[in-house]
Amino acid sequence: MKFPGSVLVSLVLFVSETVAALCLSGAYRAAGDRMWQWLTLLFALLPCALVQLSLVFIHRDVSRDRPLVLLLHLLQLGPLVRCVEVFYIYFHAGRVEEPYVSITKKRQMPKDGYSEEIEKEVGQAEGKLCTHRSAFSRASVIQAFLGSAPQLTLQLYICVLQQEITAARSIFMVLSLLSIVYGALRCNILAIKIKYDDYDVSVKPAAYLCIFMWRSFEIATRVTVLVLFSSVLQIWILPVVLVNFFGFFFYPWILFWQSKSLFPENIEKALSRVGTTIVLCLLTFLYAGINMFCWSAVQVKLNDPDLINKSQNWYRLTVYYMLRFIENAFLLLMWYIYKTDIYLYVCAPLLVLQLLISYCMAILFMLVFYQFCHPCKKLFSSSISEGLLSCFKFLCFVCKPHKSTILADKAEVKSSERTDESWGSSKTIDSQKGNPHQSVSSNA
Repeated sequence: MKFPGSVLVSLVLFVSETVAALCLSGAYRAAGDRMWQWLTLLFALLPCALVQLSLVFIHRDVSRDRPLVLLLHLLQLGPLVRCVEVFYIYFHAGRVEEPYVSITKKRQMPKDGYSEEIEKEVGQAEGKLCTHRSAFSRASVIQAFLGSAPQLTLQLYICVLQQEITAARSIFMVLSLLSIVYGALRCNILAIKIKYDDYDVSVKPAAYLCIFMWRSFEIATRVTVLVLFSSVLQIWILPVVLVNFFGFFFYPWILFWQSKSLFPENIEKALSRVGTTIVLCLLTFLYAGINMFCWSAVQVKLNDPDLINKSQNWYRLTVYYMLRFIENAFLLLMWYIYKTDIYLYVCAPLLVLQLLISYCMAILFMLVFYQFCHPCKKLFSSSISEGLLSCFKFLCFVCKPHKSTILADKAEVKSSERTDESWGSSKTIDSQKGNPHQSVSSNA
C-alpha cells in the first residue's frame, strides 16, 4: 500500500500557511495597517472555508451521522481530522482481514503497440485511502488558487509599496508560492489520471521535476507582472483582472449553451437542481481562478458526465500561451512607460527581459514535459511538436493572404498598367493630330 505522502504535504502547507497568515495579520494590526490586516485575513479564511466544504462534499458527511466531524469542520479543523484518519487507516491496514475486496481492471502503457490488461484487488482500506488522496488533491488546488495566489500577489504588492521585505513577509510569500506550485502540480496529476482512467499511470520523478519547474517559472512571472502593473496603474488593474476572470468563468458555460445539451443531473444524487447549479458555478469559479495565473491542465466541459474534457487539444494550449505572453509583454510595457520614482534604482529594461525570459523558460519546461516526460505520451494521437507545428501552419495560413486574392491583385495591376499604356498612346496620337506641321517636319 502506497504511503499517503501527498496528504501529509497538503496538510503541512495548509497549516503552515494559515498560521503564517494569522501571524502576519497580527503584525499588520500592531503596525496600524488595518486594510492590509483585513485583506490578509480574507485571503486566508475564505479558502479555508472552501476547503472544508470540498472535504465534506467529497466524503458525503452531510448524509452520514457524524456530528463530531462536522463540528470540527466548522471549527476549520477538517484537514487535521482527515489526516489523522488517513494515517490510522494506513497503519492498521492488513492487521484485520477484510470481509470483501473489489477487483479493478487497468491497462498497462502500450509496448510495441500492445497493451495488456491487468487485474488488481483493492481492499476497503486502500479504497478509503484513495478517496482521501483525491479529496486532499482537490483541496490543495482550491487552497492554492483561491487563497495562496491572491495572498502572494497582495504581499508582494505591499513589499513594492513599502519598499521593504520583512522576514515574516518573505517566509509567508515563499510558503504561498510553494502552495501554488504544489496545487498546480496536483492539478496536472489529476488531469492525467482523469483523462487516462483506464490505464495504470505511474508518474516518474523527472515528470514531477519538469512540472515543478514549469509551474514555478510561470506562476512567479505572472504574479510579478500583475504586481508591477498594479503598482503604477492601480485603476487599470481592475479591468485586466475582471476580463481575465469572467472570460474564463463564462467560457465553459458558453460552450455548454452552444452544445444545447441537457442540464447535468448526475453530479450527486442528493443535490437538487439549485445545488447542482451552485456546484457547477463553484467549479467554473475555480477554473477561472486557475487560468488567471497559469494554464489549467483540467479543461471543464459541462456537457460531459465527468465534467472534464478528455481530449488533448494542442490548439487551445498554443493559443493560451501566445495570448498570455502578449498580455504579459503589454503589461510590462505599460509599467515601463508609467513607472514611478519607487523604481528609481531598478534597471527596468533588464527586469523586463528577465521576466520575459522566465516565462519562456516555463514554456520550455512545459514542452519538455509533454514531449519526453509525460507518463501517457504513448497514447497521444500526435506529439506536442507535431501539434505545435500544425498550429503554426494554421496560423500562418490564416494570416497569409489567399492565392486567389493575390491573383486578383496581380490581374488588377496588369489591367491598370494596360489602361495607362492605352491612355498614353491615345494622348500621343491626339497631340500629333493637333499639330500637323510638327508631323511634316519630323517626316522631313
